[in-house]
Amino acid sequence: MLLSIFIIFLNQLNYLAHIFLSGDNDLLKVGNFLGDFVRSKDHKKYSTEIQKGIKLHHYIDHYTDTHATFKKSKIRLRPRFGHYAPVVVDMYYDHLLALNWSKFSKVRLENFVNHFYKLTDKNKSIFPKKANHVLYYMKRDNWLYEYRTLEGIDKALIGMSRRAKFVSKMESAAFMLKENFNQYQEDFNSFFPELLAEINCVRNQL
Repeated sequence: MLLSIFIIFLNQLNYLAHIFLSGDNDLLKVGNFLGDFVRSKDHKKYSTEIQKGIKLHHYIDHYTDTHATFKKSKIRLRPRFGHYAPVVVDMYYDHLLALNWSKFSKVRLENFVNHFYKLTDKNKSIFPKKANHVLYYMKRDNWLYEYRTLEGIDKALIGMSRRAKFVSKMESAAFMLKENFNQYQEDFNSFFPELLAEINCVRNQL
C-alpha cells in the first residue's frame, strides 16, 4: 500500500492519539510508538507488553482506516492531496485531540507529553535507529505539545511536505483546516469517542 511507504519517510503522524490510546500502561505506550518502526520478524525481540503495544498500534491503524468518518474526511481532502490525504487527516485529528484534550484526559497535556518523553529516554536502548531519529526531532521541537496550535500543525505539515518524495501540497493543509475547521471538528467529534470506546474494549485482549 502506497501510504505505508510514506509513513516512515514522513516521520510525523498521529503519534499523540496512539500514545493516548495506550491508557496508563507505559510499556503499551512504548510498543504503540514503535508500531511503525519494528518489522514483523523483529516483534519477538521485545517484551510481551511491548509486543501488545505494537499490535495495538496496528489495530488502531486498521480501525481508523476503515472507519466511515475517517473515510469521509479523507475523501474531502483527496482532490488536493491525493495519496497524502490520510496523512493530512491523521495530523488534523491529532491537532483536534490536543485542542480538546481536557475532554478526554484528566492529566494536563504538557504533563502527559513530558511523561512520554521521559519514558522514551528510559527505553532508548531498545528503539530502532529510525525511531530514535524521530524522537530526537519530536523532543527538540516538542511536536506532541505543539500539535495543539494551528501554528504547530502548520510547521509539522510544512516539514512533511519538504520531506515528501512527490508533490504533496501539504504546506497548504493547515490553511485548509482553518478554512474548514467546523467540518473537521464535527468529523473528529464523531470519530474519536467511537475509537476510544473500541480501544478501551480491546486493549486488554491483545
